[in-house]
Amino acid sequence: MPRPDGAAAGWAVSKAPVPYPDAVAAMNARVEAIVEGRAGELVWLLEHPPLYTAGVSAKTGDLLDAARFPVFQTERGGQFTYHGPGQRVAYVMLDLRERGRDVRKFVQSLEAWVIGALADFNVEGELRNGRVGVWVERKAPGTAPREDKIAALGVKLRRWVSFHGISLNVEPDLSHFTGIVPCGVAEHGVTSLVDLGRPVGMDEADAALKASFERLFGPVVEADPPV
Repeated sequence: MPRPDGAAAGWAVSKAPVPYPDAVAAMNARVEAIVEGRAGELVWLLEHPPLYTAGVSAKTGDLLDAARFPVFQTERGGQFTYHGPGQRVAYVMLDLRERGRDVRKFVQSLEAWVIGALADFNVEGELRNGRVGVWVERKAPGTAPREDKIAALGVKLRRWVSFHGISLNVEPDLSHFTGIVPCGVAEHGVTSLVDLGRPVGMDEADAALKASFERLFGPVVEADPPV
């Protein structure tokens, strides 16, 4: 969904973990500024300290260990998810008034963005009907195939400007996901690039995400993180 005018979105990377309330406040402020024409689009890459978030469809029973990490209610779509070190979170603040006002196409483009980045590491990301996010099929001799989630997706629109976004598991502690039923799906697991045998660092993951984003959404320009 590139902009017809070819304008570049800002691309910001936070090097230190960002507390979740600070990130949400910064996103809200930036979205309002974009809506009002006071700021440009921004893709913000960051990590959070370990925490769980509950989307608008979250079910109380899917929070299995409420005392393990802080739990935050959020406006994004979806159910419970985990954020923490080793996971790249990308908050996507794009103006769909300039990108076609097509929500379905926007979500499909976000999915394709992640799948394109995974392909750089010879990982085949796949979609599944009825399940949000990006999945990989695990096959090993003598065992039944299984499917694990490698990236989550949850977005919100405010007056046609998007916020929240995607999270890609690069090298998080996968045991941290056991405190929830991730995205309400109990019968499948969670994986990461490193868990799949790809020794990928965060800088490499960022480079793949950037290249894939530019193919789908158009150019970016380096920007300062909002906090």
